[in-house]
Amino acid sequence: MRSVSLVLFLSLILLAFNAGHILPGVAEGKSREQKVWARAGSSAVLPCHLSPRKMKQLPEKTSVLWKRHGGSAHQEPHMVLEMDSSGLRKTALPMRPRVSVQHSALRNGNFSLRIHPVRREDAGLYEAQVAYNMESHSCQVELGVITVTLSPPSPVVENEPLLLSCNSSHWANLLETRWFHNGRLVPTSRTFCSLHGTLSIPRPAMSDAGSWRCQLRYSNNEIVSAMYNLKILGFDGPTNPVVYAAAGSAADLPCTLSYLPSAFGVKMVTAHWSRLAGGRLQDRGTSQNSSSRSFPFRLPAVGPGDAGQYRCAVSVGSKTIRRDVTLSVITVTPSIQGPVSEGSRLLLICSITHPQGHEFFQWKHLNSAPTNSKLAVATSHHLDGHRSQIGPTMEIPQVSQKDTGTWECSVYGPEGRLGAAEYGLQITGAQVSNPPTIFSGQVTFGLMLTLFFLLTVCVLALALRKRARSPAFPGLEGMVAVTVPRKKEMEENQKEKIQQTEC
Repeated sequence: MRSVSLVLFLSLILLAFNAGHILPGVAEGKSREQKVWARAGSSAVLPCHLSPRKMKQLPEKTSVLWKRHGGSAHQEPHMVLEMDSSGLRKTALPMRPRVSVQHSALRNGNFSLRIHPVRREDAGLYEAQVAYNMESHSCQVELGVITVTLSPPSPVVENEPLLLSCNSSHWANLLETRWFHNGRLVPTSRTFCSLHGTLSIPRPAMSDAGSWRCQLRYSNNEIVSAMYNLKILGFDGPTNPVVYAAAGSAADLPCTLSYLPSAFGVKMVTAHWSRLAGGRLQDRGTSQNSSSRSFPFRLPAVGPGDAGQYRCAVSVGSKTIRRDVTLSVITVTPSIQGPVSEGSRLLLICSITHPQGHEFFQWKHLNSAPTNSKLAVATSHHLDGHRSQIGPTMEIPQVSQKDTGTWECSVYGPEGRLGAAEYGLQITGAQVSNPPTIFSGQVTFGLMLTLFFLLTVCVLALALRKRARSPAFPGLEGMVAVTVPRKKEMEENQKEKIQQTEC
């Protein structure tokens, strides 16, 4: 009995010894099967790692072989990629160069297989066999592929119907498909219609661009999902833009694409501008560019006759998208043409050629000092007590010198200031500068005093002059003055008398 017990004891020790050396190797030798889902066109990583305990025993000579099992159980697996310890790599021709294993990661126990880009036919069961020393390690990974297709293919044009389809390589029956846009569940409506894994958007807008995720639920309660970044080719800005410009100023009509043409593989883009007049399109110009997405149209100086609707047609590859732009001209019309007389009643009328119904007007005297500047807002909710200033009309009851300068009419909308026009007010007989009121009385008094002084001086001068002409001896005023002939006249008279005597 004692010998039998000893034999049993030794047998148990031997089994425990073998279990400590063999059973762990079997556990490490084959990993349980994993499953990875990837969207067609993206990257997939099939994981395969050694445990930290095995990594300590990992020698320099280590090789890995990835195989893919066939579609049926009877089909033999075929080689996908093989890499030895020296870095020599062998790849199957159908998957070259889409598969890779990082040689630098082998020393860290990472034998994961990377596939980029993933194709629909890549779905299946993959197995990795890692050999080091006399031991081996295997990994089994099942790759499932989700395919998201777009119809028509990119680029998707704004307002043209599109279909997003989502399906996978899962063997079970599909029970439900749900779509999420930028993280929010999209309910079925007239705008979005989901049926059998397909999402229909009849009139896609720029707001529909972004991240879309399809979620598939199968009969075995497994749920898989995939992401798709939808790009819609359209225009930046509002759907029907309106440009406000003052009469006489320049105007730039916008035409900017939502993406660069190169994002869709398009090398050349042509933009054609035209104006809608009388039901016909009048050509305005054509431009081509391959490195820009902006094609504006510039009008050097606009007038009321230039206002109206313009169209920008951009050709991207075989597709053409159009955007209409409205030009609204702002004008200021005075009730008095030319210079205005001081004291006159003046009306300034601000108008726009193509009102949208949400505009309001604000007047400002630009030449006023910042502390004394007053805004005359021509809106009913600002000037309820001044009926003459309700609406776009600015009234100056009596024009004075302080009103001289530039008056600005600004047009505002819900989004802010839309544009502005200016009017220069000139007053007849306007002075450069007015003397301060405090000195007006002193100046008048000084002028009167000067005139009085000059008048006094003149009176005194006349009096002195009259006195200077009067005689010094008043008694001689009655004497008679006798004229004494001159010597020459006396000689002539004597000669005449001699001649008469000789005769």
